[in-house]
Amino acid sequence: MSPANRRTADPSVIAAIHHPLRRRLIDLLGVNGPSTASRLAEATGELVGNISHHLKVLAAAGVIEEAPELAKTRRERWWRSAKASYSWSIADAGGDPAGELVAETAEEANLTHHTTKVRQWFGLRSEYAEPWVRAAVATESWVTVTPERLEELGARIGALIQEYADEPSEGEDAHPVFVFAHAVPARP
Repeated sequence: MSPANRRTADPSVIAAIHHPLRRRLIDLLGVNGPSTASRLAEATGELVGNISHHLKVLAAAGVIEEAPELAKTRRERWWRSAKASYSWSIADAGGDPAGELVAETAEEANLTHHTTKVRQWFGLRSEYAEPWVRAAVATESWVTVTPERLEELGARIGALIQEYADEPSEGEDAHPVFVFAHAVPARP
């Protein structure tokens, strides 16, 4: 997301985003576009009532929004991504134990989500043509930076990824690709 669409998430938004089913709904709406609770229930194998509940939680947090212009009847409710990117740091909790717990739990859920997508690729790559297998990326490097330069690195990586998100490839060989990066102080 562009910097204008990035918001610092408060604990209630972080908690809304990092429920496993809600995270999947965010992904489905982000990749496939607007949908109804019925269609999302079909895609996830969940009950429509359960999906409706989680959509309302996401809407209350401002992560998704209704798309009433897509409804064909007064009863039909369509939902779409609010196209916002969220960032948070445990430092934002300012020593509040509850806020720190939410942030820590969300960080773990985020890492699990990321690694799950990579493991999913490992299991599915035999279904893809060779160009996709060759194009898949894994990269790492050690850099020595100040906190300011690390923040700059993150912003530049985010901007590059956003460039690709804003201009999706078209054609029958275009597929959704999950892209993530972590840059954290570490020890060899």
